[in-house]
Amino acid sequence: MKTRKMLKMLPAIAVAFVTSCSGSQNTEETAASADGKVKVKTETVYTQDVEQLGEFTANVTAYVSNKIAPQSPARIETLHVEVGDNVKAGQLLATMDATTLKQTKVQIDNQETEFKRIDELYKVGGVSKSVWDAQQTALEVSRTAYKNLLQNNQLLSPISGVVTARNYDNGDMYSGATPVYTVEQISPVKMTVNVSEGYFTQLHKGMEADIRLDVYGDEVFKGTVNLVYPTIDAGSRTFPVEIKLTNGDQRVRPGMFARATMNLGTKQNVVVSDQAIVKQPGSGDRFVYVYKNGKVSYDKVELGRRIGNRYEVISGVHNGDNVVVTAQNRLTNGMEVEVVK
Repeated sequence: MKTRKMLKMLPAIAVAFVTSCSGSQNTEETAASADGKVKVKTETVYTQDVEQLGEFTANVTAYVSNKIAPQSPARIETLHVEVGDNVKAGQLLATMDATTLKQTKVQIDNQETEFKRIDELYKVGGVSKSVWDAQQTALEVSRTAYKNLLQNNQLLSPISGVVTARNYDNGDMYSGATPVYTVEQISPVKMTVNVSEGYFTQLHKGMEADIRLDVYGDEVFKGTVNLVYPTIDAGSRTFPVEIKLTNGDQRVRPGMFARATMNLGTKQNVVVSDQAIVKQPGSGDRFVYVYKNGKVSYDKVELGRRIGNRYEVISGVHNGDNVVVTAQNRLTNGMEVEVVK
């Protein structure tokens, strides 16, 4: 009988127990809701010296590029070098047809013989000074023409470099539209970058630059500033800077895409933990929550360079500010929060 009564009482006891627990849980939730403050952690940020590393992009170009061609149209007799050949300054590249050169040489020989005859007559009073002068002038003009033809009959390289273009074949008629050869000096090479006018006073000849090329990954090549242009473009507010790479092994070639990094001095800027940075969804804007007087404000920031696990902040946060580093996804602008250690 007692057992039967106990069995009947069990459901009622269970209901009472569940009701008791539920009531206790609601009390705790009500206490949390009444408080209404999200618990966050903050850090105090300070200014420090930050190296200003400028990164610039450009295409590599030859240090010197020469277009090789005669002064006047002529037929190409023999081409002596091919694209990719390394040549020395003064090396013979092409020989042009010598027909006109030979004709001019015969004319000069005849003029020199005639001038000798006129000169002898002039000495004994056989011809006037004006005739002697005219004959000498004609001879000098022919000699100059022959000298030019002689120089253009053999095309020599003015620099040591590599042949990067050949636009004709043996026997072609050079017309003047395009050069016979292009020879480029690629030891060294150069790249020209456009730098913001704000760095005009920081850059000078001889400064070092770290060069990275996409084709060589993270390998660093050392360059130096070779030329700083003295004027600033009024439209872009930038000025050109030429960087030279020694390139003794000729691994860097004209046309390669390069990135140059230069140290442009230091600035006193705030540095914050990357945990404080909030990205605005749907845009590239960055924000931080700044804690002050029990509340947080949602402030837009302009970031500089990344330094390990921290960011340089150019604007938006000030020295001594307390920034939130946790629970930002639960915060809104102006919300009251509780700071915990």
